[in-house]
Amino acid sequence: MYYVAIDDGGSSGVRFGCNDSLVAVRSGTATDDPLTTALGRLLDPANTTAQESGLYNALSGSALHFVSGYFSGTTVVVDLSGSLRPGGVCDNPRIEAQLTQTIVAATGASRAEIYIDGRTLAEVLSLR
Repeated sequence: MYYVAIDDGGSSGVRFGCNDSLVAVRSGTATDDPLTTALGRLLDPANTTAQESGLYNALSGSALHFVSGYFSGTTVVVDLSGSLRPGGVCDNPRIEAQLTQTIVAATGASRAEIYIDGRTLAEVLSLR
């Protein structure tokens, strides 16, 4: 899973967005379905891994659920349902980065296409 080190200028991971870092955090054990496991943990409102690591989860205020995921060539297409509630303008790139990198890392895909209730993640974020 990936979380955010807020405003650390890339010193903890890959720099992106509002001068944040994207940080990989390993949690739990390997499973037969790493995508379902990783997204289930990332989207779980009871997950405290980010806080325990001193990081931020931009998805913590959202009520999203993993529906399905499949490969289309080297791309993983992921369907989520529910509501997305960014905590501010800087949460948009954080949400996109956390979801995309968690999905790519869990599956080994080269890229991810993310849909929420049939709309692309970019479209949903642009409405916020």
